[in-house]
Amino acid sequence: MAQLKDHRELGKVLDLFSFHEEAPGAIFWHHKGYVIYKTLIQSLRDRLLKENYQEISSPVMVKSQLFKQSGHWDFYHENMFNLAIEKESYSLKPMNCPGAALIYSTKPKSYQDLPIRYSDFGVLHRNELSGVLGGAFRVRQFTIDDAHHFVRPDQIQEEIKNLLLLVVDFYKSLNFKPEFYLSTKPEKAMGDVKLWETAEKDLKKALEESGVKFGIKEKDGAFYGPKIDIHIKDSQDRDWQLATIQLDFQIPERMKLEYIDSDGRPKRPVIIHRAVLGSVERFIGILTEHYQGSFPLWLAPIQVAVLPVSEKHNDQSKHIAEELKKHNIRVELDDENKTLGAKIRESTLQKVPYMVIMGDKELEGKDNMQISIRTHEGKDLGLLPLTQFLKMVKEQIEQYA
Repeated sequence: MAQLKDHRELGKVLDLFSFHEEAPGAIFWHHKGYVIYKTLIQSLRDRLLKENYQEISSPVMVKSQLFKQSGHWDFYHENMFNLAIEKESYSLKPMNCPGAALIYSTKPKSYQDLPIRYSDFGVLHRNELSGVLGGAFRVRQFTIDDAHHFVRPDQIQEEIKNLLLLVVDFYKSLNFKPEFYLSTKPEKAMGDVKLWETAEKDLKKALEESGVKFGIKEKDGAFYGPKIDIHIKDSQDRDWQLATIQLDFQIPERMKLEYIDSDGRPKRPVIIHRAVLGSVERFIGILTEHYQGSFPLWLAPIQVAVLPVSEKHNDQSKHIAEELKKHNIRVELDDENKTLGAKIRESTLQKVPYMVIMGDKELEGKDNMQISIRTHEGKDLGLLPLTQFLKMVKEQIEQYA
């Protein structure tokens, strides 16, 4: 059995990302790694668009007073990057929710406006100690696929059940089977005990009505509310907590958020915090080790490598590559002066899902062109018409993306 590689080693070998002492706790994304990063986020964006999310963005640096108002300061200030500017205290935001709350508060809301679903892919910073930093798994700068749902109390159940479906659907595209846990009130928490009890009952009821099996993680909730944690097991049978759905009655109260109810009176909305990936950096680190660089076709940074047998096949190969690009397939043309064996070895080491071999036996022409196909696992698919190969690849991508 081949020795499994760490994501830092794989990132270097596959030219995905790197880490440098000039920026401890941060990732330098190379082109191929950034393709994976953008593809993951775009796949989520496409799903969220269908669910009527509004994508927002808030400043990276804000006055520290915002986190004091939201309640985060008492629990997080030691893990925040804080600085003084013109005798005022500012912070690099460690979470997105106070910014989302400010955006919500900018104009009056009616009960008919809810639910409002904000998505946010903002860059966050947390002041992790240097001793605990570890590649992509523990960083100081990261992106979370955040969302904040502002809902009426009677909408909680339906929203959470829909969020559970979203998580299951997305993880299916990566062949992950999620496991669910209800995390209850921690020792250090803010807010009224009765609100905590109500929130925990709401989450438990949503899980039960969704028909999913779930465990209980006692005293493991967020400081502002209970949560549903979603775990997966990777190819090495390691357990990872990734997605989370959190119920929050506290921040709306502290930030005095309102909507006008059907009786004409102001009421507090409830915030549902949601992340599917969690830290995108950590998620990609996990995926890199899970697949050992052999990413699913829809996520692979290079989906097809076109390999001319010799220089006289270069023009024909360029035509094939251009045809594939027209269909938004990520293609790499290797027309360097190397043997075909060397080109195949390089594409295999780079874990490119498909290789198109262009030589004398491949027929010329546009509509009926025949191409030889092999996979990076070494499987020979033989000669296929270009149109058939295109159809096959597009169907495989669209099935999961």
